[in-house]
Amino acid sequence: MPDEAKLVPRDRRFSDSLEVISTPPPYFPIEMPSREPHLRDYIIILRKHLWVALTFLLTLVTVTTIATFKMVPVYEATARIAIDRENQNILPFQDSSGYEYYVDMENYIETQCKILQSETLALTTIKSLDLTRQAEFGGGAADSGAAAQPKDAPREKPAILGAFLGRLSAKRVPNSRLVDVKFEATDPKLAAQVVNAHLDNFIESNFRSRYEATLQASNWLSGQLDELKIKVEKSEDERLTYERQNQIWTIDEKQNITTQKLSDLNTELTQAQSDRIQKESLYQSARTGNLDSIPAVRDSTMIQDLIKRYADLKSQLSDSLNRFGPNYPQVVRLETQMKELEALIKREKQNLVGRLEAEYRAALRRESLLSQALEKQKIETNTLAEKLVQYNILKREAESNKQLYEGLLQKLKEAGISAGLRSSNIRVVDPAMIPPWPSRPQRARNIMLAFLIGLVGGIGLAFLREYLDNTIKTPEDIEQLTRLPSLAVVPAFAAVNGRSRSARLLTSGSQKSEGTASRVELISHEQPQSLISESFRALRTSLLLSQAEHPPQVVLVASPLPREGKTTAALNLAVTLAQLGDRTVLVDADLRKPSVGRALGLSDGKYSGLSTYLAGASSLELVTVPHPAISNLSVIPTGPIPPNPAELLSSQRLQQAISTLRASYRFVVIDSPPILAATDAVILSVVCDGVLIVVRSGETPKDALIRVRDLLASVKCRMLGVLLNAVDVSAPDYYYSYRYYPYEYGSRKRDFPDSQSKS
Repeated sequence: MPDEAKLVPRDRRFSDSLEVISTPPPYFPIEMPSREPHLRDYIIILRKHLWVALTFLLTLVTVTTIATFKMVPVYEATARIAIDRENQNILPFQDSSGYEYYVDMENYIETQCKILQSETLALTTIKSLDLTRQAEFGGGAADSGAAAQPKDAPREKPAILGAFLGRLSAKRVPNSRLVDVKFEATDPKLAAQVVNAHLDNFIESNFRSRYEATLQASNWLSGQLDELKIKVEKSEDERLTYERQNQIWTIDEKQNITTQKLSDLNTELTQAQSDRIQKESLYQSARTGNLDSIPAVRDSTMIQDLIKRYADLKSQLSDSLNRFGPNYPQVVRLETQMKELEALIKREKQNLVGRLEAEYRAALRRESLLSQALEKQKIETNTLAEKLVQYNILKREAESNKQLYEGLLQKLKEAGISAGLRSSNIRVVDPAMIPPWPSRPQRARNIMLAFLIGLVGGIGLAFLREYLDNTIKTPEDIEQLTRLPSLAVVPAFAAVNGRSRSARLLTSGSQKSEGTASRVELISHEQPQSLISESFRALRTSLLLSQAEHPPQVVLVASPLPREGKTTAALNLAVTLAQLGDRTVLVDADLRKPSVGRALGLSDGKYSGLSTYLAGASSLELVTVPHPAISNLSVIPTGPIPPNPAELLSSQRLQQAISTLRASYRFVVIDSPPILAATDAVILSVVCDGVLIVVRSGETPKDALIRVRDLLASVKCRMLGVLLNAVDVSAPDYYYSYRYYPYEYGSRKRDFPDSQSKS
């Protein structure tokens, strides 16, 4: 076996600047600031799922339009009736209060609405219009068994009844006594005819029920009047008989003779007592000798004249005594006259006292007689009052029976008049007219509703698809999920070349024939001015600047799942690194499903490869193949597929190979199997300077990327970043759109001068 040291080139231009990173630094995620949802994000979602929303909208509107135009037009005829209060007070009782009237009226109108939709009334209308022969209701199926059944036998419910009631509706107009009755039919004339006939039957039924109720009340009143008439006559006879037997004669409504007599005696007794007291007082004053204070003495003309004459004689006597002396005849005569007058005055006073005593005795006797008469009248009055109690009872009973009889007689006459009149408390305000246009389907409204529902549903479906989409689509998704930098974005190969979107995008292997004009695996070499080449140069720049002083030398390219473009990314990354003029080697470490050899046209059966070296069957120099068309690029193919790839990659010879390649080449790019499919990539990650994770836009699940990050972080390898592959640059959520970049932007073959790379 040749010495492996011969692989080291003589030109060691970068030997002083390169340092082998034996122990990769630990993984420290980038702290990304939290980002609040913006209106632009929702607009992007709608633009991305625009065709889904439009398809849903157009489908719903189309189906609704077709269904609407296929529907048979249905016409609705409407009539309005007014329902007044029904007077059911047949007997002479008082009316209800205002609140009870309001409640009763509310219940009454609701009851009438239910009657309008009753089965009995519906059957009456069906029979009157012979609707069983109408094609709209089944056509010609007559109820033949109804005539054969007995009158009182229960009938079966006809099938037409449900259809009729389903088209009929009765609804009260709010805050009024009006009710709207509606009926739907495909024939507008039939709809109006049914409503009017139904209302006629309803009014006739209402009148018939009122007539029957009035007739029943009349019959009952007639029977009651006969019995009540007998009671009135009997009670009146009993009252008159009792009045005659007890001699009760009324003066007016409140008094009778006995009561009046008692009142008169009481008044006379009061007057007699007052007179007796007055005369007794005068008599007692006269007996005490104080006659001058008695009014009768002062008012007596005779006594006053005698007293006056006595005073004159006394005056004459005094003059005669002074002039003639006591023995003078004139003096004696005057003295005699004075004595006679004095005796006469005394006698007159005594006579007056006698008269006062007589008057007092007469007044006392009259008082006594009146008192006895009053006591007797009281006894008679009490006896009469006891008799009047029973009399008033008989009188009230007679009056009550008479009043009830007169009231019932009045109601009987009113019932007779009502029975003869066709009056009803229900009247038609607006009869049903033939509707000029159908009530349904309302085509404009249905289409508008379908448009609104389709619009809302399409938007909702777009957001639902976005919510259910668990794949990585933008660099922001990568940074927010893994806290790793998004090193580059590679557009889809079909998108940038103007091909169908169903064509193959940036895949993990070469499936092109040799006659293909350009291959995506070597697009950086074949089309250096393309957008994809520019994307890989941007990836190269990001890797070189990831560590300014010591950029990673050994880079492992891996992906979470198969068919995510890791092999193509490794190939193009190696090509762009070689285009800098630096020796670059591409190692195909995918010992399970190799792709590098097929992509470069190398036959694994003709050349030995990495597997033969790891097995000790070949040297590293022999398995290294320089690319014939790309300078500075060498390839180590896989070689024969071994049965134990993981054991070979865990051997000491792999570490020796990496050390040798570090010394011989400026950059080492390793292609590995998918991380979640095998452990090979995890084994290789610990001997590399960094891992480049490749994910496919719109296909790699977010959970897979998070799992890969956790696996690599658990072995403490350095994760350089993530490459977002196969991006649809025409997608609305990819706002770094390459559509607006000039095609000549990537015309330069090198974006780093030799001076920069040498530094």
